[in-house]
Amino acid sequence: MSQSRHVAIIGAGAVGVISAIEALREGHRVTLIDPGDPGGEQAASYGNAGWLSSHSVIPPAEPGVWKKVPFYLMDPLGPLAIRWSYLPKALPWLIRYLLSGWTEARVEKTAFALRDLLKDAPLLHRKLAEEAGVPELIERNGVMHVFPSRGNFDGDLGWRLRKRVGVKWLELDANEMRQREPDLHPRYTFGVVVEEAGRCRDPGAYVAALANHALASGVNLVRAKATGLKLNGNKLVAVLTETGEVPCDAAVIAAGARSKQLTASVGDPLPLETERGYHVMIENPESGPRGSMMASDAKMVVNWTDKGLRAAGTVEIAGLEVEPNWKRAEILRDHLLSMFPKLPKDIPASRIKTWFGHRPSMPDGRPCIGYARASRDIVYAFGHGHIGLVGSARTGRLVAQLLSGKTPEIPLAPFAPDRFL
Repeated sequence: MSQSRHVAIIGAGAVGVISAIEALREGHRVTLIDPGDPGGEQAASYGNAGWLSSHSVIPPAEPGVWKKVPFYLMDPLGPLAIRWSYLPKALPWLIRYLLSGWTEARVEKTAFALRDLLKDAPLLHRKLAEEAGVPELIERNGVMHVFPSRGNFDGDLGWRLRKRVGVKWLELDANEMRQREPDLHPRYTFGVVVEEAGRCRDPGAYVAALANHALASGVNLVRAKATGLKLNGNKLVAVLTETGEVPCDAAVIAAGARSKQLTASVGDPLPLETERGYHVMIENPESGPRGSMMASDAKMVVNWTDKGLRAAGTVEIAGLEVEPNWKRAEILRDHLLSMFPKLPKDIPASRIKTWFGHRPSMPDGRPCIGYARASRDIVYAFGHGHIGLVGSARTGRLVAQLLSGKTPEIPLAPFAPDRFL
């Protein structure tokens, strides 16, 4: 039996609150540190598309993506945009990003690693939701990918790799798709349904419910911004915050896109970048999908949430500080209206909600899960990119296992923070 420790978890997003629940289960005393409300609008998990896609095993960079970089720089409204002003700062990250997807073998290695992390995620989330008293927020009824043609699917390396790592799916022709999704634009003629996947009906409410469950179970919440960690030799003494020290003998850095300065403060300068994401949501829509789907041409996920029909996707590389480019949200809205022609073109602005936030992304598409070099009292759990919500359930379990000195339930070498150092 491992000894009980006082663990300070920096970040009350999906990864942080689930890590708190799992660390408590291991017998540790837990303090969560975050200036904002868990599940609030400032949080990346709030704006998540709501997919629990256990098949999201393909990193953003694939072979040949380097050829597209000039277009990313020229088109500020494309699915992946890089702001010119931020390019010098982003360049080291971008080079690593391109190299990580340079060969099929590299992408395949990441796909196998991510499959371990995401397998059974909808089931793990369902159990957590039941514990937190919100089972209705997690549904395990599959998701659909829609393509203009069978050729778009056949030519996609991602699906070949998914097959290799053991993902199964059901293929639908145009007629079968119409039966399932009568309101979808007829330009989509081929679809695949991944039945193992699930969805979250309200990511913000889910994280808030998990946080409430953690607090009711004995977790303490300190509302402050963490600024660093205090070590005595290789022993952790406290987490430093803007309002004072939080004494502890273990810490978890799960602060999403804001983890970089914290790891640097203990000697681990890690290449974490923010992929700025947008979503648009139509309240009380007149039409839409029956299930959840991803459009291959628009590179966006469409998901029913309890607040409305949400479309999310696209990536902008421009750092933490620059103002949002709301035209990117308008493009998501236009894609949504074009996918579902029965949606009126003149929906009043009061029914259209837009959101912007920061995905924490490592250049190779794999999160950092493991110990700091300076001390095994510090555990890193951040950098999940597009798989933060789906990946949070197993990440929380791994964090608790690392805190207790137990053997992790999956191999953590592919996620080791020192792979970059």
